[in-house]
Amino acid sequence: MLAVSALPVQAGNQKEEAMADSVRLALAKAVSDSTPPKPTFATIEERIKYINWQGEMASRLKRRIPDLQTRKELLDAIWYESKRAGLDVAMVMGLIQVESAFRKYATSVVGARGYMQVMPFWSRVIGDGDAKKLFQMQTNLRYGCSILRLYIDMEKGDLYLALGRYNGSRGRPEYPKAVLSNWKNWEFNS
Repeated sequence: MLAVSALPVQAGNQKEEAMADSVRLALAKAVSDSTPPKPTFATIEERIKYINWQGEMASRLKRRIPDLQTRKELLDAIWYESKRAGLDVAMVMGLIQVESAFRKYATSVVGARGYMQVMPFWSRVIGDGDAKKLFQMQTNLRYGCSILRLYIDMEKGDLYLALGRYNGSRGRPEYPKAVLSNWKNWEFNS
């Protein structure tokens, strides 16, 4: 059973930051790629591990997302987008748990949207300007993982600062601690 963090976490007002054109263009390319392909694996052992992971995570999410097909699609997308951005899948799931409690249409008081609570300005800065798309599962996860990767790189690998920047609460401990705590709930040992 998953424990929900007891820490009250408030979303900060994520800031639109000046960025080099090369960074903006790289992010725009990252979020504009096509939908994820079906996962492929180099070995049967990797495929079996993925299937076991998906089964375990689907079981853990059942209370939050009753429909099995929806859970599987969400897990496929989280796995793909996490790997694509070079992020730990369990960390992304911990972040989603804190940000939206796995609610597709979650909206924060400052306007962040979807599973990963992406601020609408990102759709203008690196996307096509259509902020409504941030409620689409694939789009939201792609933006969220790409933005988190950007912040980790900006903070030279410091997850504490990167998570704070993602949440708009850089330098305050509540949010990074909540994500790191919930990260442990989603770890998988095959």
